[in-house]
Amino acid sequence: MLIEQKNLEKINIVAFQNDLITWFKNEQRDLPWRKDQDPYKVWVSEIMLQQTRVDTVIPYFNRFIDWFPTIEDLAEAEEDKVLKAWEGLGYYSRVRNLQSAVKEVKEKYNGEVPNTPEEISSLRGVGPYTAGAILSIAFGIPEPAVDGNVMRVLSRVLSIWDDIAKPASRKVFEKAVRTLISHEDPSSFNQALMELGALICTPTSPSCLLCPVRDHCHAFSEGVQNELPIKTKKTKTRDVKLAAAILLDENGKMLIHKRPSSGLLANLWEFPNVEVHHSLQNEREQVVDLFKENLALEIDLNKIIGQIEHVFSHLVWNLNVYTGKIHSEFQENEEWKLVSLEEIEKFAFPVSAQKMLKLYLEHIKE
Repeated sequence: MLIEQKNLEKINIVAFQNDLITWFKNEQRDLPWRKDQDPYKVWVSEIMLQQTRVDTVIPYFNRFIDWFPTIEDLAEAEEDKVLKAWEGLGYYSRVRNLQSAVKEVKEKYNGEVPNTPEEISSLRGVGPYTAGAILSIAFGIPEPAVDGNVMRVLSRVLSIWDDIAKPASRKVFEKAVRTLISHEDPSSFNQALMELGALICTPTSPSCLLCPVRDHCHAFSEGVQNELPIKTKKTKTRDVKLAAAILLDENGKMLIHKRPSSGLLANLWEFPNVEVHHSLQNEREQVVDLFKENLALEIDLNKIIGQIEHVFSHLVWNLNVYTGKIHSEFQENEEWKLVSLEEIEKFAFPVSAQKMLKLYLEHIKE
């Protein structure tokens, strides 16, 4: 903390701002959410960019804005359509929170995104980083927007040795940004810090010789840029073994199931599956029993057509994928549907189920 304060005092802040912002204006990537400073578009992009790469987000952002061009459109949309627009991005609670917050903006703020830290931070799913990003980028308010990229850049520039994995460290970096931020152009300043972290000041092998603020960087002058930032490793993920099946009825329609309205992958559709607690000698018969016991489904199973691994932040699903048939006439309801290959397009599936469908389509081609 003391080192950071001492190094802050040594920096020529105006020169740092100018070097950083000039570089950004010349070198920034052409990204769709930068075409204007519409607070709604900035908000959508920032939620999408959490834990997701920029290149991945671009087509999703374009489609999302095409489907829901305004706050009113998103507030009034059916949840199933919103989930379908988000399908494949993961972390579905983000888009549920976004829609919930947008509804509040429509009702409480007449459809205008609020522009004070207190009001914007009270919206669901809007944490300190997202609030700072919207306020600075869309409204030109000098608020810090501190994410992993920004912490990495500033840990090197100011030689900050606090562990960036610890929530308490964020305050150190927010304080530093408040000292350094341009009050004339906070939008470009914050975006420039993020862009620098994405393009130049990367996690490994930073391109220091291309860096516009190299002359201000304490880590570079001390030769410790590869040792920073300090970041402890996350806790180990938990492995879960599942058996999943693509089950057909007598008309060749596939059985799909809607997940519960809370918890992991809430309200998304999937192919029926059960957790397998032991490594089973005779898994197929055991899985048939588990489907009957846990899902009340009478089925015939064929052999495994493949295996899928799907990684979440806190657990890993290892899925054995089967094909099979449903025994008796099946009664559809809100949670269980029989759908054709054409109809399946209307439903929002997590990536694990999309992988299963791809595996099945390859299997039936053989």
